Amino acid sequence: MELDQRYWNDRYLNNTAKWDLGQISTPIKEYVDGITNKNVKILIPGAGNSYEAEYLHKIGFSDITVIDIASEPLLNLESRLPKSHNLKLIKEDFFNHQGNYDLIIEQTFLCALELRFRESYPIKMSDLLNSNGILAGVLFTIDKNRSEPPFGGTMEEYRKLFEPLFKIETLEPCYNSVPDRKNKEVFIQFKKK
Repeated sequence: MELDQRYWNDRYLNNTAKWDLGQISTPIKEYVDGITNKNVKILIPGAGNSYEAEYLHKIGFSDITVIDIASEPLLNLESRLPKSHNLKLIKEDFFNHQGNYDLIIEQTFLCALELRFRESYPIKMSDLLNSNGILAGVLFTIDKNRSEPPFGGTMEEYRKLFEPLFKIETLEPCYNSVPDRKNKEVFIQFKKK
């Protein structure tokens, strides 16, 4: 199975992206509520319906870029928000994206990628972050050997994957997960080395 644009468009059109909460996840909401500088340049890759971008927009962040390989979730987000200069929606393969960001919000995007991209992911994240930039968000700890996404991993696997390029500031089980995700996700905050 190839997890391409068609695959993801179909998931959103048929409402089969079962990990879509219909709102910003509590761990990410609480994290962004603690950010005082609303001018940080933010990227949300593989954003899906991107309730995170919607929330950031509503609370006044001034520079938000959302990327997804599928058009359907971007259209969903666009229909929920007025056109705005502070929100850029880009239909693009994440690994082709060019830019520089202060903060990248990870809402289980890594867990939606085919496992063959695991080694490339931290390299691309590091390339997109400014000096001392932050990668923060949520990863699943469910079985990574599933036949379809989401693919998880262990905290030790995530540590080994990111340590070469990032200072691990936070890598711990989420204490504030929604009930369906309790004991299935970890919160990360990694600083680019």
